[in-house]
Amino acid sequence: MMLIEEATLPDTALPVDQFKAHLRQGSGFAEDGLQDAVIKGFLRAAIAAIEARTGKVLISRDFLWTRSGWRDRSGQTLPVAPVNAITQVTLINALGQETDVPISQFRLEQDSQRPRIRPVGGVLPMVSLGGSVRIRFVAGFAEVWDALPADLAQAVLLLAAHYYEYRNETVLSDGCMPFGVASLVQRYRPLRVTPGYGQ
Repeated sequence: MMLIEEATLPDTALPVDQFKAHLRQGSGFAEDGLQDAVIKGFLRAAIAAIEARTGKVLISRDFLWTRSGWRDRSGQTLPVAPVNAITQVTLINALGQETDVPISQFRLEQDSQRPRIRPVGGVLPMVSLGGSVRIRFVAGFAEVWDALPADLAQAVLLLAAHYYEYRNETVLSDGCMPFGVASLVQRYRPLRVTPGYGQ
């Protein structure tokens, strides 16, 4: 199983000005943009950490997921949430030959924790022995930063500020996630109610 983010977040999607305000950095000076590269790096790190902790994608983007087969042919749980659309399903045989399956044969069962790809009728198509299935989909809470849930946006700013303030620390404590951030993202963490969730 392999999940690939097909396009990274563009710099324009990062809340650089909001983060500067959060840090109470002054503005109107000649050096205004001096820290921008550092700020963007900490924002990207904070977004990645929160997405990893919650299994949720913040800003919408395209993903490519490859599996060696379905866990359950009546429906396959997708690896992240929220998923907005399934855009392509491709079967690949043991020789590497690819066959696109019409999207009309699938439906997306949206769920805040466990979105699934399901067949419109019957079961998901058979994956040949030694082959794989490749699924392209779009996932994310919002197209732009200002449309994100407020608690997740605040968690990113808090965590990025923590990284910024302690950027010279070389020793990490257990957990490495400040309490305020952990409490803000707690309700978004996956609920593990069955063995093998997300497999």
